[in-house]
Amino acid sequence: MLKYILAAVQAHAAAEYPRECCGLLLAVGRKQQYFPCANTASDPYEEFRIDPEDYGRAEDVGEVIGIVHSHPDATSRPSPRDLAMCEATELPWHILSWPEGDLRTITPTGNTPLLKRPFVHGAWDCWQVCADWYKREWDLEFEAFQREDGWWEQVDGPSLYEQAYEVAGFERVGSPQRGDMIVMDVGRTKHPNHAGIFLGTDASLPDEESGVHGPGPFLLHHLYGRPSEIIVFGGPWLSRTRLILRHKDAK
Repeated sequence: MLKYILAAVQAHAAAEYPRECCGLLLAVGRKQQYFPCANTASDPYEEFRIDPEDYGRAEDVGEVIGIVHSHPDATSRPSPRDLAMCEATELPWHILSWPEGDLRTITPTGNTPLLKRPFVHGAWDCWQVCADWYKREWDLEFEAFQREDGWWEQVDGPSLYEQAYEVAGFERVGSPQRGDMIVMDVGRTKHPNHAGIFLGTDASLPDEESGVHGPGPFLLHHLYGRPSEIIVFGGPWLSRTRLILRHKDAK
């Protein structure tokens, strides 16, 4: 990071301390600029959310080429959420520990493993592991959508899976085949809130060793608070099933 950019980030981190500061690194012509943004997270002492209006104003100034935030009273080591959102935004993330002053940059790899990824709602969760499987296995892509943690507990809130599956190109079917999405009720919920990919008797994954053997049937899923995994789909999982969805472009 250029010295004058680092100085601007440090000044912002000092001004916001002990809250997390956040901002954007811009390319403006041949120069770079740090664009400080408001942190609108519900707990700015522990996390950050860039004000969408600030993001829009920054895009009017230049091209966004990086995300910047501080870790107050902590190291610059990226959290699981930092790693997940770096992949989701497909941009470098610059993390400044403050007041220590150490700066670390992480870059997206573009190839997060399907298995054993940590759970980060909105970035690495049950929907995302399904979307990533479809991309790698069938080259299908889905528009990213925002979802707030705990949406499934809101009685009057949207039932995201039920409302969105047709627009995403899925239709309901009666019995599953490999590649179908299984949508379930898990835990205390008012809406179907969990999904996985039905793998049938073939637990293999694209470009990844699953290490799973046996007759199956198998399900790839990512349960809240746990690493993504492949399980045997049966017993209580069957009783939790609410939707079996097949994409119109199923192979």
